[in-house]
Amino acid sequence: MRVGLLFGGRSGEHEVSIQSATAVYKALNSEVNRQRYQVIPFYIQSNGYWRDSEVSRLLLESQAPITQIEGSLWHFPPEVDKVELWLPMLHGPNGEDGTIQGLFSLLHLPYVGSGVLGSALGMDKIAMKAAFNQVGLPQVKYISSTRERVIEAQVELAQSIAEEIGFPCFIKPANLGSSVGISKAQDIEQLSKALEVATLYDRRVIIESGIPTPRELECAVLGNDNALTSVVGEITYSGESGFYDYETKYTDGRSQMHIPADIPVHIVQKIQQMSLEAFRAIDAAGLARVDFFYIESTGDLLINEINTLPGFTNFSMYPQLWAASGIDFSELVHQLIQLALECYQQELE
Repeated sequence: MRVGLLFGGRSGEHEVSIQSATAVYKALNSEVNRQRYQVIPFYIQSNGYWRDSEVSRLLLESQAPITQIEGSLWHFPPEVDKVELWLPMLHGPNGEDGTIQGLFSLLHLPYVGSGVLGSALGMDKIAMKAAFNQVGLPQVKYISSTRERVIEAQVELAQSIAEEIGFPCFIKPANLGSSVGISKAQDIEQLSKALEVATLYDRRVIIESGIPTPRELECAVLGNDNALTSVVGEITYSGESGFYDYETKYTDGRSQMHIPADIPVHIVQKIQQMSLEAFRAIDAAGLARVDFFYIESTGDLLINEINTLPGFTNFSMYPQLWAASGIDFSELVHQLIQLALECYQQELE
């Protein structure tokens, strides 16, 4: 089967996408997967232009910078016609928000991961939280606002948020991943500035109440209608921001993964159950990583978010969780492709 590996893209997670695709490319070229698949890579430049498979393969194999060129955004390389199944490693906007999934659907080809709805819900923090509320999943207190409101009444809005949410609080763009554009505010002045920063990235923002010293736990989901959950992992980190921001996430030595997490068995089971509920709540498919806050002093678990196309480097939490659960990287990629075919067949029936 000819698998189109799509990576790069027009988002702030461009470089991370290349790293994920490099790991997946190697997995598809493992001894066992070479007998199953022929991988055809396509690199999308940061300006949106698609490069042919020869250039894309060179980038993945050498990691050498590729000279960016201009061209029509609707001119696809001829090798696209050969693709029988798509495997997107596009993180962030235009990659995991339902847009590229819409293109795959129009092409009438199977693809790895959630569909248009699941991807869009998983990417939009406001819509995601509404879906979680609908099924009764516990979350931190939050409110949403818009760029227009920030521009028109920034001082009044900040005061209203302070009264309703309190400090510390976290201000986030509604539609970005990898902690881009997120700020932590400890007072009105920081909150007002954070609202400005968030609206640079999105016209809609979400403000969440901070909770004291939570443990940050993550669980991986694999499957479609009868999905499975992995062991639970924990992220610990150090950084000036005081939260798991982009710099902390992607700077060596700033964060550590603990797999499996040292938590009680009943907490593990509850996280696994809630992960499946979150997966179904947004109509996800194939894969997802679900993140939680665990307040050890009270035993409370709060769902933070779901990521329908998590990082896929050799050192990313998602494949590490499955490795600890007995599924190695190459087998994991194979299973994801098979799940994509299963979804596609169900749609045809």
